[in-house]
Amino acid sequence: MFGVAFLSKTFYRFQRLTRTLWIRSSLIALLALVSAVVSPVLAPLVPNGFAENLGSEPVVRILQILASSMLAVTTFSLSVMVSARQSASSQATPRAHQLLLEDHITQTVLATFLGAFVYALVALILVSIHLYSDKTLVVVLAFTLIVIGLVVMAILRWIEHLSDLGSVITTTGWIEEAAADALKMHIDWPCLGGRPLSPGQVEIPARAEKVVARQTGYVRHLDVGALNACAAGSQAQVFVLAGPGKFVTAGEPVVWFTGTLDQDALWDAFSVGKVRDFDQDPRFAVIVLSEIAQRALSSGINDPGTAIDIIGRLTRLLIPFRSESAPRDIEKVRFPQVWIKPVTADALLHDAFAPIARAGATTVEVQISLQKALARLSESDDAEMAQAARRESARALEFAMAALALDEDRARVKGIAVLPKKTKSSA
Repeated sequence: MFGVAFLSKTFYRFQRLTRTLWIRSSLIALLALVSAVVSPVLAPLVPNGFAENLGSEPVVRILQILASSMLAVTTFSLSVMVSARQSASSQATPRAHQLLLEDHITQTVLATFLGAFVYALVALILVSIHLYSDKTLVVVLAFTLIVIGLVVMAILRWIEHLSDLGSVITTTGWIEEAAADALKMHIDWPCLGGRPLSPGQVEIPARAEKVVARQTGYVRHLDVGALNACAAGSQAQVFVLAGPGKFVTAGEPVVWFTGTLDQDALWDAFSVGKVRDFDQDPRFAVIVLSEIAQRALSSGINDPGTAIDIIGRLTRLLIPFRSESAPRDIEKVRFPQVWIKPVTADALLHDAFAPIARAGATTVEVQISLQKALARLSESDDAEMAQAARRESARALEFAMAALALDEDRARVKGIAVLPKKTKSSA
């Protein structure tokens, strides 16, 4: 599913560009220019009688109606999108606004409305300056009917989409999809194709030189292929300290390397921004899902059902995860000269369940669901995941024992909990 091109910075920039509203709007608005260029070419194909009976007045009236209505519809749709963002921020989490802004259905609908407005406006100007002949106006009318067809389909999609836009269920579904994609990337490409820089197992050579961050922010994307290309053809090694999701400050070391490498090229492999991104950062998506559960458990909302739903979603996401720190055959490493700190099961489970255990400490239904989820994860074939689940289960149990009021509830939770296995040395 994920190839080298998908991990590249060029693809990342292209992907970010396609998620912007103005790109899609511009494509539809370009129909006005296309019609201006193509209409004279297609005009000879129009029958003479039809062109003479049409005239410019009907075309102008249709374009005027389209322009005025699309301006109103676009303004209304933008207000709906803002309301949906506010609803998602207040009911789910403010971090969900990134996915709402990138919702392809909303963007396509808004782009269709805005593009249709620009098309009608440009076409009106061209008709008003008498650029078109009678036959050319027929072709312009045909393009206008195509635009109207696109608008009608967009309105139908928009009506259906508005029924659940901004709701907690829809928002959590989008975040779950983003988390699943990020986790799938790390499952298919452990350490993003590099080798695991595990503490205590790999030591950075004393002769290594450092590359420092040149701006402050979150690492949003890392082009591991570019890092490996810098070291290709030599014995150089690249050790990445700041993977996706890491907050770096200007002057902080982000890479250590051996050999003689271009430091500018190494730094250029990093994309740093003001906020975290979902694409390569599974921990961020997991944290955002956990935030929804925390908010649902707050005294102002008091919605344990949503928290239980989030626990189920997190369990579904984390079951396939496998440790990135496990040794791999060198033939299976895509970028053998790059070492990256692995995403650990400990970190994922702590991000996912520790805040829920704390926020839902007094709610027995949440604690039972949490312990059942961790019990399932403790049966994972991955030893790191299984042991991490046991540790989180013990931590959640401590919260429950301290906060639950009834002995019966404490006994129910304790009966489900799975504790860390004792090693021979501690037995």
